[in-house]
Amino acid sequence: MLLDPTLTTQPPQLTTQDAQVLARRFYGRDLKASELSGERDRNFKMVGQEGSQYLLKVSNPAEARDIVNLQTCVLNHLAGNATGLSVPRPVAALDGSYEMPITLDDGRVSILRMLTFLPGLQLGQSRRTTAQRRALGQTLARLDQALEGFVHPAAQHDILWNVAAAHRLTGMIDSVADPSGRKLMQRFMAQYQTETLPQLHSLRAQVIHNDYNLGNVLVNPAQTDQIAAIIDFGDVVHAPLVGEIATAAAYQMADGADPLLSAAEIIGGFHEVLALRKAEQAVLLDLITARFMITVLITEWRAARYPENREYIMRNNGLAWAGLNHLAGFSRDEASRQLLQFCLSGDE
Repeated sequence: MLLDPTLTTQPPQLTTQDAQVLARRFYGRDLKASELSGERDRNFKMVGQEGSQYLLKVSNPAEARDIVNLQTCVLNHLAGNATGLSVPRPVAALDGSYEMPITLDDGRVSILRMLTFLPGLQLGQSRRTTAQRRALGQTLARLDQALEGFVHPAAQHDILWNVAAAHRLTGMIDSVADPSGRKLMQRFMAQYQTETLPQLHSLRAQVIHNDYNLGNVLVNPAQTDQIAAIIDFGDVVHAPLVGEIATAAAYQMADGADPLLSAAEIIGGFHEVLALRKAEQAVLLDLITARFMITVLITEWRAARYPENREYIMRNNGLAWAGLNHLAGFSRDEASRQLLQFCLSGDE
């Protein structure tokens, strides 16, 4: 198993006062800080007296600088290519840099960044509707269209949250405590390795957001069917394009009485803008399952080691188990048919 050092390294230990000092020193801005939750980094919302808002990010010390630069470059690329989409923009420091190495009090080195802080209501706090899920899919497709052709030397880095590489976590299945859950996971993983993994190398691939979840999309509070912004590009990676919508669809299966219909609606919206090819449609179900498996395995492994952050780490664990158990009640053909019910065409 590939072990991501950012998941085993303690995030930077900083206070709101530290964040305010950093904002003044490197950006020349007097801002009031409030801490935000995070898995790997330390994040602060920064507000100026005139109402301006920013996000101050101090990266995990284990995060390679080229990966941080990948995220910066993606955002700068989107600023010029994602017409009609709202994403954070990097803010330059006093010396013009977007990434500032800083030494923490414990002697570790981190990268400091500032981004614009975008207004909106988190998707997970909004009223969920068919129109919203269709808009989510369409917006995600437009994001991927804007990212097509983007290149960066670090884009093909290893990241555990990549559904195209779920097999790397096979060794963690033995640590699942519940025997029935462990058996279910073994079944899905075996299917993924034998039937899906061999096909992935031939599919369209590009840089993708890779984490289009209920916390990383903002909607208009007054009209929650309107997508206001896409945030948190910390998991961007070069991977199969279909993995993007598979990951997004997995998060929609928490909604309503018919999880597969909820997932199908976002998939249909994506397909309207960026048609999924037949080969991509064929693996979509298994990649959704892969996202659930990855979520279960990583969150349970991390929660056992970082109990002080257990609530945040485990926030999607129940959804992932529910998704796996729901899919286990269908044949593979029937689940796939339901997921693709709004994808009436697709290029070969």
